[in-house]
Amino acid sequence: MLTNSATFSSEGYASATVGTAAIAGNYQFFVKQLASAHQVSIEGLSDTDVDTSGTLTIGQGSSSFNIDLSSIDSDGNGSNSLAEVAAAINGATDNSGVKATLVRSNGTVSLVLASEKTGVANAISVSTSGTSGGAFDAALTSRRELSAAKDAEVLLGGETGMLLTNATNNFDNIIDGVSLNFTKAHNTGEQPLSVTVGRDDKATKDNVQSFITAINTLLGSFDSLTASGGESSERGVLAGDSSIRSVESTLNKLLRTSFGGSSLIDFGISADRSGNLTIDAARFEKAIAANPEGLDKLFNSKDALLDSIDKNLAVYTSGTNNLMKARKESLNSMLSRVDDQFDGIQKQYDNYYARYLKQYTSMMQTMSAMEQTFGMF
Repeated sequence: MLTNSATFSSEGYASATVGTAAIAGNYQFFVKQLASAHQVSIEGLSDTDVDTSGTLTIGQGSSSFNIDLSSIDSDGNGSNSLAEVAAAINGATDNSGVKATLVRSNGTVSLVLASEKTGVANAISVSTSGTSGGAFDAALTSRRELSAAKDAEVLLGGETGMLLTNATNNFDNIIDGVSLNFTKAHNTGEQPLSVTVGRDDKATKDNVQSFITAINTLLGSFDSLTASGGESSERGVLAGDSSIRSVESTLNKLLRTSFGGSSLIDFGISADRSGNLTIDAARFEKAIAANPEGLDKLFNSKDALLDSIDKNLAVYTSGTNNLMKARKESLNSMLSRVDDQFDGIQKQYDNYYARYLKQYTSMMQTMSAMEQTFGMF
């Protein structure tokens, strides 16, 4: 329920994910460089330059995979093409994360290899064995680097601060409870990015209000489903159902229980005359300012409110043999029996109807014959 947030001195440099364990404070970051993925271009080749034998080996960090050039001729024309090389690379089952594509410009075609992951550890290497040593090997050797494989480098404390490196631009838990995803590098001499971590009272209140709304909606549904009915209202479909009343009683008891030394009433959350939960905004804000950890312990600690609701209601809603499922199966079984009984009654009705119709028809025919006979006298 307790929500922390991060604010930045400048937009566009980073985004943040802040957990409940984040420590409030202000931090300075100078983004020296962003992480980038390795990308190389193999140029100056035509389809006729591609060898039809030998092995093409593509490495990436400590991993590598091989392409057997004698087995990539997919159209069976006896020669290999750049498109078939790219398809073989992308289709290799042990491909470590390299994508191949063809780039066309002014009638020339280049084979571009790109790493799917950023960082120095994912740099691409290319080598061959058993090939002719001709144009194909020469193009691989003289490949152009389009984008270097780089790790992200961020300085904590400013341009001369502590260096932090990472293979990606997302620094998970760079500070306890705070993850930053950097999106823009600083120029030399620029002011570092100031990140202020603190409590977000509005988001926290919105979370609590969502909980209150959900509870009120659920309890309102219980009242509607179990209504006894009267002259001006219909009887609820689950009127008199002991399971629903038991669930409602359990929820109401838990909502009034203290967890971690605090209860809902301590944060201005109480029930009105109709039983709906309401929140006193002023009292809630005062309680949050004085004891923010208490709210988190009340809702989210082990065996606290949310955990207790889950555990107490699990017998009704969880598992293969929960009570709600058993009740549903029992009701379905009863409905099935009613359907069977109705079918039996319908068959009896049809039989009686057919028999009486036959008798009535026979009687009418007899009466008609008698009337004809009577008319002869």
